[in-house]
This record gives sequence, C-alpha cells and structure tokens, in this order.
Amino acid sequence: MYRSILITGAGSGFGEGTAIGLAKKGHSVIAAAQLWPQVTALRNKTESQKLSGLRVEKLDLLDPHDVTHALSWDFDVLVNNAGIGEGGPSGEIPADLVRRNFEVNLFAPLDLTQRVLRRWVKSKKQGKVVFLSSILGVVSPPMVGVYSATKHAVQAIAEAMQDEVRPFGIQVQTINPGPYLTGFNETMVEAAYRWLDDEVNFTPRAVVKKTMDGILAKPEGRLDPNDMIAKMIELIPDQKGPFRNIFPEASQDWFRQYEKAMLERTI
Repeated sequence: MYRSILITGAGSGFGEGTAIGLAKKGHSVIAAAQLWPQVTALRNKTESQKLSGLRVEKLDLLDPHDVTHALSWDFDVLVNNAGIGEGGPSGEIPADLVRRNFEVNLFAPLDLTQRVLRRWVKSKKQGKVVFLSSILGVVSPPMVGVYSATKHAVQAIAEAMQDEVRPFGIQVQTINPGPYLTGFNETMVEAAYRWLDDEVNFTPRAVVKKTMDGILAKPEGRLDPNDMIAKMIELIPDQKGPFRNIFPEASQDWFRQYEKAMLERTI
C-alpha cells in the first residue's frame, strides 16, 4: 500500500536517507528541512534521481508560518524526525539549553501532531504518526541526560497517544535507533564544550570526553546509518508491526540489561 508521508528534519541523516528511500519505493514523500540551504541542497541532490514522488519543502517547527503552511499539505503518515541534542552533565547544563531541547524535541512536534490529528479525525482519515525516539528514550546514561529526558517524554506521549487515537483508526509508533554514525551524537557531545568551563563547572571537560568516548568511540557506537534507514523505510509505511522498535539487536540487549541494573541499583 502506497502512502503519502511527511518527514520532518529531512535535511540530513536518517530523515534525508529515509525520504529518498521511501520515494524510490513508490511512496509520495514530503521531505521537510529546517533551513533553506538544506532545502536547496536536497532538491539539487535528488533532481538527477528523477524521483517524481519526492517533494522537498521548508519546515522549521519553531516558525508558526512554516507550520501553518505544512498543515495545508496532504499526507496520511506523519514522521516526527526533527530534533536536536544537548549533551553535558545534567546537574550543570544551562537551563535555557534544557528548555530549548524540550521545545524542539517535544513541544513543537507535539503541537504539529495535535493539529494534524484534529484534521485527520475531522476528515475521518486513518493516518499514522511515527515518533523518532531513541534508545536514549528508554535508557539514560551519563552526560546525555537532558536529551534522553526529551526522548523519554516523547516515548511517554506516544505510549499514551496510541490508545487515545486508536478508536479513530489512527496508528502511533516509535522508532528507537541505537548509536548510528550520522554525526548527530558527535554534535550533541561537542555542543557541551561551548559552555563547559573547568574554571566554572565542577565537572571537568576531560571527564565528559572520557565518558562519551566510552560510548561513542567504540565500533558498536558508530553503526552504519544505512542499516537503520533500511529499517525505517520498512517500518514507516507499514500498517502492522510493533509499537516500539529498538534497533539494532545489541541496543535491545542494552535496554534489557539497563532496566535490570536500575531495578537492582541502590543509592
């Protein structure tokens, strides 16, 4: 069954690759990128591929004019992929960065989703909402607690929403990628160094680096994003399948071990 799909945050990484891949499969795809340079670059990149089903549009979720424009587009699958990451120790990260991370990762996509849902319910369209969560939506290791908190919140909203909209024939699903090498995780870590100061903060920069290197510098922390993109191309248009989708298998194992450790942990 061919679907009409809107993917936010399609200017790079998973969003871009998945948009192109879905269009190649015959789906009608609106690849929405945050910035005009991303829109132009993606249009140029895909022009030679002659993907008639792929349309590239600008959508900054924090721009009310962009969002209003996006609500005029016709689609039956909404993929909330846009997001940012703020790394660093949770006990010291500036509160304004925490608020911004929640605004981009939770509040803005939730606002868009609610407005789309109202339209679908009114028109009796049996659509599907996909939230790009993360393995960090179900675990919360050191130095990424704020980003993890935004994805835990996304996970909680999605888990409640799936039961709330099911009576209207609308589906909800989460995709929880592990540590794939798209550059997103590395950028999130790098972002902390713009405010971490060894003369001000009690957490040394060297500790942050050592902790994150322990997660991301190993081969299992630098997985091929094409594997995840292939999974997303399979999952997004499907009307069957699991609600929560953690990939790869090693990340599922990490989640199980983490949950067990948290249940057994003492203070």
